[in-house]
Amino acid sequence: MKLRLRGGFLRRDLRLCALPVLIAGLAGRLIAAGNDECLSCHGEKGATMSRKGKTVSLYVDAHAFAGSAHASLECVSCHEGFTASELPHAKKIRPVNCLTCHSEDRFTAYAESVHGSPKGGSSALRCADCHGNHAIVSVTAQSPELRKQFAVATCSRCHAAEQSKYTASDHGAALAAGVRGAPTCIDCHDEHNVRKPSDAAAATNHARVAAMCLRCHLDNPDVRNRVGPSAGFVSSYENSIHARAVQRGDSAAATCIDCHGSHDMRKGSTPGSGVARANIASTCGRCHSGVLAQYRGSIHGTKFAEGVTASATCTDCHGEHNILSPKDAGSPVAAANVSAQVCSPCHASVRLTRKFGLASDRFQSFSDSYHGLAGKAGSVEVANCASCHGVHDIKPSSDSTSRISKNNIVKTCGTCHPGANENFAKGSVHVVASSGGDRILYLVATGYIALIAVVIGGMFIHNLLDFLRKSRRKLLERRGLATHHRAGHRLYLRMSFEERLQHGALLISFFTLVLTGFALRFPDAWWVAPVRDISPLIFAARGILHRAAAVVMVAAGAYHIYYVTAVPRGKKLLRDLMPVPQDVRDALGVLRYNLGITKTKPLFGRFSYIEKSEYWALVWGTIVMAATGTILWFDNTFLGILTKLWWDVARTVHYYEAWLATLAIVVWHFYFIMFNPDIYPINLAFWKGTLTEGEMAEEHPLELEELRRLERENSPRAGRAQEPA
Repeated sequence: MKLRLRGGFLRRDLRLCALPVLIAGLAGRLIAAGNDECLSCHGEKGATMSRKGKTVSLYVDAHAFAGSAHASLECVSCHEGFTASELPHAKKIRPVNCLTCHSEDRFTAYAESVHGSPKGGSSALRCADCHGNHAIVSVTAQSPELRKQFAVATCSRCHAAEQSKYTASDHGAALAAGVRGAPTCIDCHDEHNVRKPSDAAAATNHARVAAMCLRCHLDNPDVRNRVGPSAGFVSSYENSIHARAVQRGDSAAATCIDCHGSHDMRKGSTPGSGVARANIASTCGRCHSGVLAQYRGSIHGTKFAEGVTASATCTDCHGEHNILSPKDAGSPVAAANVSAQVCSPCHASVRLTRKFGLASDRFQSFSDSYHGLAGKAGSVEVANCASCHGVHDIKPSSDSTSRISKNNIVKTCGTCHPGANENFAKGSVHVVASSGGDRILYLVATGYIALIAVVIGGMFIHNLLDFLRKSRRKLLERRGLATHHRAGHRLYLRMSFEERLQHGALLISFFTLVLTGFALRFPDAWWVAPVRDISPLIFAARGILHRAAAVVMVAAGAYHIYYVTAVPRGKKLLRDLMPVPQDVRDALGVLRYNLGITKTKPLFGRFSYIEKSEYWALVWGTIVMAATGTILWFDNTFLGILTKLWWDVARTVHYYEAWLATLAIVVWHFYFIMFNPDIYPINLAFWKGTLTEGEMAEEHPLELEELRRLERENSPRAGRAQEPA
């Protein structure tokens, strides 16, 4: 008999299936006793039918089916719709419904996938297109490696181009080598829920790619423990400017596959990789084309193109995964960080600077400059390396187009210093006060260091001998082995109220200048850093306070000039402070006394060589500090007048004079008003204005005799004790 199926004919002898058909007809439907009945027709390779103009084979390989995952099923377990009206079965039977046995959730995912709900007129894929018809293999029963191999082989039937890229990628190579955790198509695209990248729910959607990659590189221990970068390095992408832009919905922001590739992913150690060192700039340039053009014209870019792979490229400055905005305080290219974190690692490296013939002191000289110190102290406006040299367009000074060439340096300085002229560029930019650097600065610095060593060292030795001599005498007096001269209880005027006000202004302004000045020079010091870190405004307050104290000191100095030239008591003060030859003889006498050569100590009048040397040192120091400080304060003006070289000389003098003055106060003045055994714990004349009769007898015996003489010669009221103010 003939059986018509969808326009085709299937010829079989009725004798092979007549009996079952007759039984089915009587029962109202076909009841197959087993697979043999079906195979009696479908077991021949000639069994075909026509579908949409194409001949389709109806042949079933019994051996393949017997070895498949469905071997325990009967044909009718999947193929339904048999009736007795048309023999041996209906022309059209209901399609095989895998959902009868398999999870509905999985089928739902498939139905919503790109394979289950195609667009554009293409046909949906059937389960059999991926899993096969009768020779279905149980994928879940296989090892993970075989399952991955099955996925690649299955997907490649339709996606040959992608499969070719994958096979050549590091992921494909790892899979071929049997590496545990190597990803395949289904690890990224899923199995049944495959969606287009444009679908927001797709794992490969632009907004979800990073999470997809991190599933293996962060969450899978087999992968995380084997790859080179640490988990923290890999996950740092999530905090980057790229990731944040992706979260905001920026479809142009870079994600993992934009740099590493998708199907053709390769590690940075692979020469053809997009993240290989030789290709980094080109990869970044896909999005940052303008920056790429600048970089390729820079000294870094040209040297890299010439084969100097140690030359800086994008990731050396910006980082790799954790790329942050320059406006982010944590970014290495932020204004406060770029010099120390980006430029210094190369330009302060002895190995690199020696290899390429670069100066190794450039970063150190910048750090010691006003710009560098202000930057470390927290200033966000002060110039850094990039302010002068550029960012992506860095070029050597020998290049006429460079920002620091002789043709352009004045313009570059003018961006921060309005009105800059040619004098700004006369002098070393990176100042190095050494024998191999600027000669004048070296001589100034060396001279001051020698002066400090001699002066402060001499003061220390002088005071040490004085301390030992006086301490021994005090000890003998306490033991009753030496005579203690008792004095009366009268008080004698030492400093008038007006003089104490001058001293107070000097004291407060001096120590304010010391603290705020050295805070700039040593911003990382233990006593500066905690205050500096409280707020960025602290640095601005430091500068204002320093200048305010300078104004107070200069004003106090100006008033003192008036006082000693116009006020009678001031005039006498100046006369008494004038150096005389006796001061030299007194200094030598004290030295001989403290060394035990003589037993008689020189007697002093109102002011000894100790006070006189301190006073005139103060006068000299105030003039020097005021002059150099003014030059530093009004930098734009004086750079244009004096040239940068002499501005640097003024800065060097200001710095070392500050050390000399500070050490002199601590070693000389503090000793005689506090640590002197005859005075300890403190001489309060600066506060009360008076000295006791005992203090006068010990420190100023000649003045005491003069006061007593005047008292005898004049009225009884003369020389009366002056009570503390």
